[in-house]
Amino acid sequence: MTERKSGELAALQAALAAEHAAVYGYGVVGGRVREARRAEARAAYDAHRARRDALAREVRDLGAEPVAASAAYALPFPVPDPAAAVRLAAELEERVAGVYSDLVRAAAGARRREAAGALREAAVRAVRWRGGSVAFPGLAERAGTARQPAATGAGPSATGAGGATPTA
Repeated sequence: MTERKSGELAALQAALAAEHAAVYGYGVVGGRVREARRAEARAAYDAHRARRDALAREVRDLGAEPVAASAAYALPFPVPDPAAAVRLAAELEERVAGVYSDLVRAAAGARRREAAGALREAAVRAVRWRGGSVAFPGLAERAGTARQPAATGAGPSATGAGGATPTA
C-alpha cells in the first residue's frame, strides 16, 4: 500500500472511530435532552449510524478490518441535565468535524467529496446545537481552539476526535 493510501486508510479509520463515539454519545444526549430537541438528537444519531456503517464498508473495500466500537466510552464531561446534553451534542459534532477535515486532507476524488459533505453536516449540526458557529469548522487551529490529536487503536481517546474515551 502506498504512503498516500495508508494515510487515507488511517484517516478513514479515525473517522470511523469518531462515528462510533458519536453514536454512543448521542445515546446519552437523547436520554438527557428536552423533549423539544429529542427529534433533532434522533436525527443526528441516525446520521452518525449511517456514516459509521458507510465508513466500515469503505475500510473493508480497502482490504482492512474496520476499527471496532468500544463497549463503553467515558464522556468528556458530566451530562446530568438537558443543558449539558446540548453541550455534549455540540462537542461531538465539533470533534467529528475535525476528523472529517483530516479525511478531506488525506483523500481524493469521491471520497474527498464525501468527507467534505460529512464535515459540512457536522458543522451545521454543531451550529444548531451550540447556537453559533466558528469561522473554520473542523480546523481548530483556525477557530482559535486547540484540537487534540486523533485517536489510534480500538477507539477514540478522551483527547481524540470522537469526544469520548473507551472504558475498560
